[in-house]
Amino acid sequence: MSASAALLLPLLLLDHSDDGGGPSDNRLQDDYTAAAAEYHVPRSVLMGVSYLQSRWDSHPGVASVVGGYGPMHLVDSAGPPPEQPRHHVTPRPQTLTPSPAASHGTASRNTGGQADLRRAAGLLKLPPERLQKDDAANVRGGAALLAATQRGLGKPLSADPAQWWEAVAKFAGTTDSAQAEAYANDVFDVIRKGADRVTDAGQHVILAASPQVRPHPATAQGAQRSKNTECPPELNCSWLSAPYVRINEDAYGNHDLANRPKDQRIEYIVIHDTEAPLASMLATIQDPEEASWHYSIRSSDGHVTQHVKTKDAAWHSGNQFVNGRSIGIEHEGFLRQPDAWYTEQMYRSSARLVKYLAKRYSIPLDRWHIFGHDNVPSPTEGSIPDMHDDPGPFWDWRHYFDLLGAPLKATAGPDSDVVMILPDYAKHKPVFTGCSEKGATCAPHGSSAVRLYTEPSEDAPLIQDPGRRPDGDDATVDVDDLASRVSTGQSFAVAERRGDWTAIWFQGHKAWFKNPKKQPTAVGARGHMITPKAGRSEIQVYGRALPEESAYPDGVDEAQETPLPYTIKAGQRYVTGARVFGSYVDRSSFPDVPAPVIKGQEPYYEIQLDHRLAYVRASDVDVISTPGAAGAPAHAGPTPQR
Repeated sequence: MSASAALLLPLLLLDHSDDGGGPSDNRLQDDYTAAAAEYHVPRSVLMGVSYLQSRWDSHPGVASVVGGYGPMHLVDSAGPPPEQPRHHVTPRPQTLTPSPAASHGTASRNTGGQADLRRAAGLLKLPPERLQKDDAANVRGGAALLAATQRGLGKPLSADPAQWWEAVAKFAGTTDSAQAEAYANDVFDVIRKGADRVTDAGQHVILAASPQVRPHPATAQGAQRSKNTECPPELNCSWLSAPYVRINEDAYGNHDLANRPKDQRIEYIVIHDTEAPLASMLATIQDPEEASWHYSIRSSDGHVTQHVKTKDAAWHSGNQFVNGRSIGIEHEGFLRQPDAWYTEQMYRSSARLVKYLAKRYSIPLDRWHIFGHDNVPSPTEGSIPDMHDDPGPFWDWRHYFDLLGAPLKATAGPDSDVVMILPDYAKHKPVFTGCSEKGATCAPHGSSAVRLYTEPSEDAPLIQDPGRRPDGDDATVDVDDLASRVSTGQSFAVAERRGDWTAIWFQGHKAWFKNPKKQPTAVGARGHMITPKAGRSEIQVYGRALPEESAYPDGVDEAQETPLPYTIKAGQRYVTGARVFGSYVDRSSFPDVPAPVIKGQEPYYEIQLDHRLAYVRASDVDVISTPGAAGAPAHAGPTPQR
């Protein structure tokens, strides 16, 4: 078996959408059957390719970033690109032009790929606009292209899926043999395991498993890559370096030299989206006065570009403590336009990369260690309003963890003292505003986010975040407003239950969310919780774990420890995912070698305080474990090293 096949990513195979077995509308299922019969393509091959192209979603009439349409994601190279959001998006500087070396990393329109919409329209003798808007025509176009490719290879229109492997590899539209092989093997993994889901249009689609179908033996010599890149073997990775230069006597940019994991363990991977086209980001990464990150992933095909070695610390999260322990990955896209930018190929490339990095650095595959920029703790009270909100409520965390091979699922009964947020992404469609213009209601869309209220009623006020809105303004349902929501995979201690409503401890208060038995938005979980020690009325919460004063060597000023504007009161509980030790790196100089990491001996617990993580002193709390929870909270690195 090839290296690509050995690292194939599991799918969420069963995604039934309601108690009755899903919607009765199976038109798309019938479209696949009819098109496969018309063009003599095995239905499993046609459906497997479509799953990789779009997960069977149609996004009716809406183009992806490369001009792709419909369930087959057929690319109209002559069509206009999708509009970008026009409001309250922080633009990335474009003061630099990407170098020729970076051109392979920019988003490009597919003009010669196999999934060509106009070629498909010609084969069907239909106007291209029909394939953009009509799912049945789009599926027929995909079948016609696969059949034409098979004939072009001199192969018969066989009923045996195994005979179509090369045609599937060509459908990817890439000239890189290893990337094409990975694409085809992913398609055949879908065919082998089967899939069952409800699409964005409410179509229930089922592909029965074919266990006898296997990935193709390796033929490629390995992905084309720069020698500098750190990537799994089946990913096509390139290198575009972020500069490490002095800007003036008082500043340098745009990352820190380090010697990780020898001087500090890498324990987090932070998922970002760019909120800008990738070309702009590739200019930004070359500007020493801007931020930095380790990897960029292109939307159109999942191409990976590395910018900073993983041993070094990039400036990507807004929290130096997290930067020192993490790897940052930017995904090309806008959180308000998930259908245009959050492609299946990008999800899969990202998951392959994260799985590789997690194995290399022993990072647990859970939401304590793999989290979004919107989950990064604010280092200080003053920084809270400026913290970012990407990748946003439409990033499909449930699907992403399925691809990582670490599916999010219940680990305890429904009455457990701990719950994991886990809505059905396709069916869970909370109201948001601000996707197209400020205040305008967004189109209904599946979401990973669950909204919180002050009382068990959707008519009650939303939970308020005094740190995010120090002036007392109310929380809103704007797509950028994190104040009153939590996200898939996050775990919280239960404070109370009333009928279909569950309350969790959140920023020192009870926060209620709707959690009906017929369509739960959270499941029971095992775990460890912290609570203030007996006799303590409340304890402070921190956005970083800093060393104690005695840990600082002579000549290094102690970092100022400032608590966040939240407290945990007696009797409240918060779930903890790890026990960590304080660390700090002095960035006051421009060293030509890694600056020493100052390591404390006082332990902290990492907790889920609200939509972001936080830290509490171990000396302030007791640990309570739910029945069946394994061991004690894990140490993030051995004590002598932290």
